[in-house]
Amino acid sequence: MMTNNPFAILAETVPSTVLQGFVLAMLALIIMGTIIQMINHKNITYFFNNAKKTKLSATKELDAGETVSIIAKTIVYDIVTTAELGAGKRRVAHVLGMYGTILFWIASVVLIFCYTSIDVVTPNMWPMMWHVGAIMTCVGGYWFWLFLRVDVLSEAHPWYRIIKADLFVLALLACATFGLAWSYTQSLNLENRWDDKVFLTLYIVSNLILFGGVYWSKFAHMIYKPGAAIQKNLAEADGSRDNLPPLADAPKQFGLGIKREAPKHY
Repeated sequence: MMTNNPFAILAETVPSTVLQGFVLAMLALIIMGTIIQMINHKNITYFFNNAKKTKLSATKELDAGETVSIIAKTIVYDIVTTAELGAGKRRVAHVLGMYGTILFWIASVVLIFCYTSIDVVTPNMWPMMWHVGAIMTCVGGYWFWLFLRVDVLSEAHPWYRIIKADLFVLALLACATFGLAWSYTQSLNLENRWDDKVFLTLYIVSNLILFGGVYWSKFAHMIYKPGAAIQKNLAEADGSRDNLPPLADAPKQFGLGIKREAPKHY
């Protein structure tokens, strides 16, 4: 199963151009959904207006080198390693889910666009990356969904409570789960069985929900959060601090405070 290219087998009955067209359609849905969300929610307007406002209260003007250095450090430290979550289970779960999803998507594109022709042999590396990425996504995603969500861990809500904000993570988990189930049933080579077709259908539907629901889900946050992290670090470096007061240079007088217990009240 791990070295099985499910898209190559599917291409024996469905033209590879149809598979490639589906990927391009999902990309178009991402772009359209993100742009519409930006326009309606005025996210970009807020970021630009906030940047102009904080610049007026800056105490230091950053040169190009300093700006590039801060952006690079933010990407390497805050974004790539999700350092803002601190050390702990939440960070591990997010890293598993994030890098699993990246592997899953990259391998999907490569397998569909490069290895769905009849006369092309698929290297084992790409199917393994696809399966490992899906497994990592499931491990990190289900761990987060069942045990680490704020409303479950800190607010005592049941794990099966679903709100609109959960659309992204649930659709992503459905894609990875049904993709693995489809690949597994397909690798069994069961003649005249419906199993793989059912999981293929569910895999397609979950992709449509994931990429077609960008406007209503947290999908676009993958774009906003890096921008917000960069703006925050630039604001700290130029002294504007997003118009927040500076840290007090005074001794701690009130004991341990919130450090009496592990942080879980978000």
